[in-house]
Amino acid sequence: MIPVLKVAALFVITALAEIVGCWLVLLWRKESGSAWLLVPAAISLAAFAWLLTLHPVASGRIYAAYGGIYVATALAWLVLVDDGRLDRIDVLGGGLIFLGAMVMVVGHWRT
Repeated sequence: MIPVLKVAALFVITALAEIVGCWLVLLWRKESGSAWLLVPAAISLAAFAWLLTLHPVASGRIYAAYGGIYVATALAWLVLVDDGRLDRIDVLGGGLIFLGAMVMVVGHWRT
């Protein structure tokens, strides 16, 4: 169970690196932020790409499973950072996607 939790944590950290990098670019582009925001954005997106290389199984499956974790993390970002609210469709859709990602991660971890 611990290895699965480590992989799940790595997925979340990877998703946060991607979201933060994109969010900083958005702040620069849409919110008239400083161009200096592009420096930490580039670092965050480079970290995202590097973190993807740390996952333990074939890249195609990793990207598919990562997508599910990304959606769940993005929904958490919506609530915690953007001060948004989830509705039942968000919860249902995000839950189904997250469950599918966990099936792929756990199922292939054991094979």
